[in-house]
Amino acid sequence: MRTDYKLKEITLAAFEEFLMVTEGQVNHKPGPEKWSAKEILGHLIDSACNNHGRFVRAQFTEQLEIESYAQNEWVEIQDYQNQDWQDLLIMWRQYNLLLSNLMFNTPPATREKANSISGFQAYGKNLQETPNTLGYLMEDYVAHLKHHLGQIRTLISAEE
Repeated sequence: MRTDYKLKEITLAAFEEFLMVTEGQVNHKPGPEKWSAKEILGHLIDSACNNHGRFVRAQFTEQLEIESYAQNEWVEIQDYQNQDWQDLLIMWRQYNLLLSNLMFNTPPATREKANSISGFQAYGKNLQETPNTLGYLMEDYVAHLKHHLGQIRTLISAEE
């Protein structure tokens, strides 16, 4: 079965939901060390960028070394807080549509093939206790995205 783990539907629905949100709603930081909605969306762009490379490389290698990245530093260096919300939203949507297409076009045998994956902490799980497959990495990506979309919704609703 070919799938994109509903990434396309989740992305398009969230894009429509967040399209008319104001800059005031997305600029608010709930604490000095907490991210605003803009910064969370920026983190999701960074996640899409990093996972895109992982998903492509995992299709033609038996051993995938996943390099972690300093999430807070990425968000800070790119100054998502001072970027335009709609520009970030469009970038996030387009990147996830690209990933959705990549997921859809990954053959089931490739998605389900066991890989030796090192250097990766799955969203909320110990990778040693989870399947080492590209399909699992893709599912984990969607779960991570949904978690952060929930955080954005909470921040936006607090600012209404």
